[in-house]
Amino acid sequence: MIQIPKGCKDVLPSQAYLWHHIEETARETARRYAFYEIRTPVFEHTELFARGVGDTTDIVNKEMYTFLDKGGRSVTLRPEGTAGVARAFSEHGLAGGVLPFKAYYLVSAFRYERPQAGRLREFHQFGAELYGAAGAAADAETISFADAFLKNLGLKDVALHINSIGCKHCRAQYHRALKEYFAPHLDELCEDCRTRYEKNPMRMLDCKAEGCKRLAAGAPEMLDYLCEDCRAHFEQVNRLLGDAGVAFTVDPGIVRGLDYYSRTVFEFVSDAAGAQGTVLGGGRYDTLLEQLGGKSVPAVGFAAGMERLLMVMEAEHCLPAADAGPACYLAGMDAPSRQKAFLLAEALRRVGIACEVDLMERSIKAQFKYADKTGARFVAVLGERELAEGAAEMKDMKTSCSERVKFEELANYLQGRI
Repeated sequence: MIQIPKGCKDVLPSQAYLWHHIEETARETARRYAFYEIRTPVFEHTELFARGVGDTTDIVNKEMYTFLDKGGRSVTLRPEGTAGVARAFSEHGLAGGVLPFKAYYLVSAFRYERPQAGRLREFHQFGAELYGAAGAAADAETISFADAFLKNLGLKDVALHINSIGCKHCRAQYHRALKEYFAPHLDELCEDCRTRYEKNPMRMLDCKAEGCKRLAAGAPEMLDYLCEDCRAHFEQVNRLLGDAGVAFTVDPGIVRGLDYYSRTVFEFVSDAAGAQGTVLGGGRYDTLLEQLGGKSVPAVGFAAGMERLLMVMEAEHCLPAADAGPACYLAGMDAPSRQKAFLLAEALRRVGIACEVDLMERSIKAQFKYADKTGARFVAVLGERELAEGAAEMKDMKTSCSERVKFEELANYLQGRI
């Protein structure tokens, strides 16, 4: 029997309500902040991610699902959501429309990495993007949006860490300082970091190799190299968050793992599911569109991995209750009553009442067992006598009480009790 590919996971009907809860919470929080949904293709030209995500990242170098299509063009399954939104924003000339442009997405993404708890090769993201606003208020609103989303999920033990990685001018000075610091230790760095040393030394601070992490702990901090404008921007972000009641910690170690970030970067972290991990991360990326060959437009955004969110929600005991079962199960005792049960079920569904009817020709006893397993609140029993009287025997599965209800009154009866 063919099995699911490694690193993928089925979401069964018994689990889908958890995903619905996150998605509905995301949509409702986005509505409050006036962000609107955008949908982009599952695959894009490979160049989009090479130029946008960054050719020094592990995502581009090691993890992308890239292949040639039948026309010989290199295409890649999206490894994240931001680059596709940036391409759509530029391609459709949205910079010439009403700004700021505020959009959110709910997508599946793909990375060829070692599957582990909360990390799969096909995973799912909720993300938001804000284009056109360069001021600190845009950063603060985006971070507040993310904070509200996590709180609306019921998460309490998630901490916000923020940092600034400056602009291309002050970051150039910082890169020189990092190179001076790491130069005597090049032979102690992993192979990837020796490459990053030349191309993007800040990426060395995000390395997970133990030896590199130890060295990075003593490295110079970007906050000490911020130019006047970047420092003022970051201080204003801090003030706005503080005034809005969003708790945070300034963490010089936050650099994020993608090359397109600039100025504000942030992560919401939790250790509720074991080792501390990021449940949502983002920041500002004012140069991303320029990197993709378009005009420079300031932007800020975030993304959250839904699998990781579910793990943390479970650890914090804030998963929602399972969906309620159907309002009514219609049980027929013989062929004529089953036929009538089928027609009554169709009539109830047309007025918005969820119900089930026997499709397996079970005995009445077996139907009651099945109805109990589905969580049906009521069972409407139909037999020869009920057909003659034009009324069903309605049993409340919570109280075990029964009463006769005319067929034409079933909808009103159920609507008054559910």
